[in-house]
Amino acid sequence: MARILVGLSGGVDSSVAAALLVEQGHDVVGAYMKNWVNDEGIPGECPWEQDIQDALAVAKTTGIEFRVIDLVDEYRARIVNYLIEGYRAGYTPNPDVLCNREMKFGVFLDYALEQGFDYVATGHYARVRRNPATGLFELLKGLDPSKDQSYFLHRLTQAQLSRTLFPVGELHKSEVRRIAAEIGLPNAKKKDSTGICFIGERPFKEFLMRYLAPKKGEIRCLDDERVLGEHDGLTYHTIGQRKGLGLSGGPWFVVKKDIEENTIYVSRGYGVETQYGNEFRMHDFHFITDNPWKGQEKEIDITFKIRHTPDFTKGKLIQEGEKQFHILSSEKLQGIAPGQFGVIYDEEAKVCVGSGEIIC
Repeated sequence: MARILVGLSGGVDSSVAAALLVEQGHDVVGAYMKNWVNDEGIPGECPWEQDIQDALAVAKTTGIEFRVIDLVDEYRARIVNYLIEGYRAGYTPNPDVLCNREMKFGVFLDYALEQGFDYVATGHYARVRRNPATGLFELLKGLDPSKDQSYFLHRLTQAQLSRTLFPVGELHKSEVRRIAAEIGLPNAKKKDSTGICFIGERPFKEFLMRYLAPKKGEIRCLDDERVLGEHDGLTYHTIGQRKGLGLSGGPWFVVKKDIEENTIYVSRGYGVETQYGNEFRMHDFHFITDNPWKGQEKEIDITFKIRHTPDFTKGKLIQEGEKQFHILSSEKLQGIAPGQFGVIYDEEAKVCVGSGEIIC
């Protein structure tokens, strides 16, 4: 029997994760990570109060102790500032990835170990296994391809994975809903949350404008350089964006940002001819295990993702330096955005090997 701290978010996935661990006979404690309190009038909506009540109700139903852990200062320092500085630099940061590495399996895990817990558990759709040949911990996809969240966990380390459990990773979402209903969890039918908690349904631009001053510039057509309009700030827009451009005759898509010229380029179509092509570079590459191709050729066959979707793309991983790689894709890609991640899997797309931050 292990002593396990479960991150109870108030949602059904983490609730079922806790219930399954209790059923297995473990000593389980539930904890809500309080990451955000909007006490500055910043545009955004985070239903943290309701989520705490939902998590508490689940703890009572499953008969486990419940705690609220205040991580507001850490979250602001590590996640919110990362998001703002990324957009300030003209990139498209991924706060979900950093939140997992720095908060759920960083600060929260540190707290758990200090409190004498053996593991932390969450409701992520992913799996962890220890490779008997190497003794290293591997990150595997969740069994439900439509819910797999290994893409958001690709920066975790061996130390983090060795203390992490994903109880619903072996289940499909429909099974999780069924289990929740069968055992009478009060949030069995609660809608899944999406997006960044502290922003909610509000326009993201409103949030960024709190921190990043407007700086007007031109919107140009990528095909013929025509000036089509004006933007309020290059930092408010992302590659692939369609809404909020204020242009007629579309649909128009953001396909390029020139930071030095403060110019956004758009295309009426979002086809492959308007994209960067089939190759991109990455830096700060992180292998979850040791580099599985160490000592082999500098160019190896892989599968990969550049966003959270069920689909994988075949390609080649080519090493340029110790932590610098680039990917040559077997097909044209849409929406390659600096600041996002190229996430690498083995050829069968079962094991997440690691990732690098896209720089072009």
